[in-house]
Amino acid sequence: MKKILLIGKLNTVVKETNQFLSRFFHVQLCSENAGVLEGMMKIVNPDLVLVSLIGAYDIDKSIFFLLSDRYTHIPVLTIGTKEESSTFFKYYEGGQFENLIRPVENTRIMEAVCKRLGLEREQVERDAAQEKKENDGRKRILVVDDNGTMLRTMKAMLSERYEVAVAVSGAQAMTSIGKKRPDLILLDYEMPVCDGRMTLEMIRADEEMKDIPVIFLTAVNDRANIEAVLKLKPAGYFLKPPVKDMLLEEIEKILNQQPENM
Repeated sequence: MKKILLIGKLNTVVKETNQFLSRFFHVQLCSENAGVLEGMMKIVNPDLVLVSLIGAYDIDKSIFFLLSDRYTHIPVLTIGTKEESSTFFKYYEGGQFENLIRPVENTRIMEAVCKRLGLEREQVERDAAQEKKENDGRKRILVVDDNGTMLRTMKAMLSERYEVAVAVSGAQAMTSIGKKRPDLILLDYEMPVCDGRMTLEMIRADEEMKDIPVIFLTAVNDRANIEAVLKLKPAGYFLKPPVKDMLLEEIEKILNQQPENM
């Protein structure tokens, strides 16, 4: 499947667009912040970027400079009303950018995505159905870490056996969980702003998320830090970088303990 980075606020429109496109593509959500976007571009390496312009005046306009300066080879689709779109036309360069005027049907978005990627819609639908068939039954792991290199390493380590999603912050993790519930979360304990402890607290405060097992990843190997981690009663913890075989064994053990209807 081709990869799409969907940028925008997590509102009803973005959720619906994400749910629709996720049937045919690997879609990763991203906030409309240039710093976060730059990190996600390196991690996801998307084939196309889709930007929702809802709430246009709050969007970090430097994301358009970033895309047109460093990622000219990646097509960009924006979706907004005429008023929202007019705010950004001056940032569009060459044929990299294309705009769809809201309201727009999801089928029209699908057609535009396929066209920009040089794909036949019918073939995309057939490939998606085949991949879904092959992936049925695979557990979903969410890896949360503010370090892009660590995320890429973990994704490579886990992708053979599991469906893997990534998030670069606690806030983005909550967005990802709301989009599609993971079966297990690997959570960096030391993150800026919203660290692992705060993220775990948010997860446990949500009725629909509280039972998701969380394994902490920590780079600090001292007694006080380990005790602080264990007081939160995670499903497990590993020192960074984790040993692949040991991590896979622990994940499998934890997943096998979970009720099938979770």
